[in-house]
Amino acid sequence: MFLHPDAQFYIDTLPTLSAEEQVNFGKDAPVSEADATHVATDQDIAGVSVRVYTPLTAKAGAGDLPCLVYFHGGGWSGGTLNMIDATVRSLVVGLPIIAISVDYRLAPAHPFPAAIDDAFAVVSAVLDGVSGLSIDTSRVAIGGDSAGGNIAAVTAQQLRERAVDSASVLAHQVLIFPVTDVSATDTPSYLTFGKDCYLTKEAMERYIEQYADGHDRTDPRLSPLRASDLSGLPPTTIVYGECDVLAHEVRAYGQALLEAGNSVTMAEFKGQIHAFINLGGISADARAARRFIRAELEAALC
Repeated sequence: MFLHPDAQFYIDTLPTLSAEEQVNFGKDAPVSEADATHVATDQDIAGVSVRVYTPLTAKAGAGDLPCLVYFHGGGWSGGTLNMIDATVRSLVVGLPIIAISVDYRLAPAHPFPAAIDDAFAVVSAVLDGVSGLSIDTSRVAIGGDSAGGNIAAVTAQQLRERAVDSASVLAHQVLIFPVTDVSATDTPSYLTFGKDCYLTKEAMERYIEQYADGHDRTDPRLSPLRASDLSGLPPTTIVYGECDVLAHEVRAYGQALLEAGNSVTMAEFKGQIHAFINLGGISADARAARRFIRAELEAALC
């Protein structure tokens, strides 16, 4: 096992920092007003708190724009809109795309299926054209990282089952090191990387326990890899790190999507750990992954 130098530096430095310092270590510097290409506003959609990023170039009456609906990570029990702000901005920077970052309810106070219900409500409102935003409902993508990637994958499956007209289906999904199977924490990647590569097996089991809250962990709404039918899902971009406890299930989901006849583009970053995409302040791979995803979104939506 060989960690990327940036990942090793992150892992080695974290224990030397205070809890407060750890929160921001490795993250991007705040986006200055001069560098911002989107203006952010906090509001509600379908009763769920969201942060909407609107391109500064958007003109009133100029037509509806494509949209990315994004779900942050944090083990279904943590994460905030502020924490993911720089990453969301980076995925649409310079593009005529509205981004919506969803502040879904968190476990343990709100275990499964609260997060899924919130996600479905927001995305359905966007696709139905009732979000109050100038969005082209034929050009909507969803995405998320880690637990947020799980929420995005589950939501895409649920939307496939929803009776919608042909103009109101997802155009794309971006899954960044998503949790795809909460019923198995004994995969090769869990066994190989579950102790010393940032996200541990013990931590994941704790997150799963408080989120699943006694539900059947093979339920596809918890474990999208367990769905009996994966056909008819939107074109998919998957990004993950080689040295992540989730790597095995991420690869398995990508392969299963492909075998079901879906379009899949997958990028593995060698030597990288879980959540590396959020370390734009210290990781060249984080910045490269964001550029790759941004290019995929531009091709799919613009």
